[in-house]
Amino acid sequence: MGGRDKRHKRASGNFGDTKSIFVATGRRIWRRVSLPFSTTKIYSTNECDDMSDDQGSDSQSSEPWYKDGLNFTCSQCGNCCTGAPGLVWVDEDEIQEIADHLDKPVGEIRLFHTRLIHGRTSLVEYQNGDCTFFDSEKRHCKVYSSRPIQCRTWPFWNSNLDSEEAWKKTCDYCPGSGEGKFFSLEEIEEKAKQIDI
Repeated sequence: MGGRDKRHKRASGNFGDTKSIFVATGRRIWRRVSLPFSTTKIYSTNECDDMSDDQGSDSQSSEPWYKDGLNFTCSQCGNCCTGAPGLVWVDEDEIQEIADHLDKPVGEIRLFHTRLIHGRTSLVEYQNGDCTFFDSEKRHCKVYSSRPIQCRTWPFWNSNLDSEEAWKKTCDYCPGSGEGKFFSLEEIEEKAKQIDI
């Protein structure tokens, strides 16, 4: 499922007077972010603290930097469901599962909650960037138990696992990353291969 989406790549460069990178954040696939590289972030006492900045991924090693596993428990904060516009890819099976969960016709879900982008289907969002299935009053996902693979595999996306620095940024954005339930290398890789984000 999913497969590699070759249209989306990590990029960085100078855009005007600021250094910018394109990062994956929450349900958002790619977003341009200007970063003040002289600023350092202080992380909470979790696994993100234990990562040394000088321990980049060793291209000679066959083991990923997260070989000893990572922690994650969804805090239901809604960060991954809100914010800047983004893309949440869905397939026909996922649309059907959402329709069944909401007890709605699949055509209604397709019509009111999805859009076609370059031949692929994505969930829509409100004007403020919130996902179509995010309940802003209760601050939770209306289809959590039937959410798409992209949402189910967060934060174990290849873009977040690319380096320790990428994982630190994920921990900063997502309070559940680096906390709670332990995931072994095998579990992480199983999630990461389900969809390439």
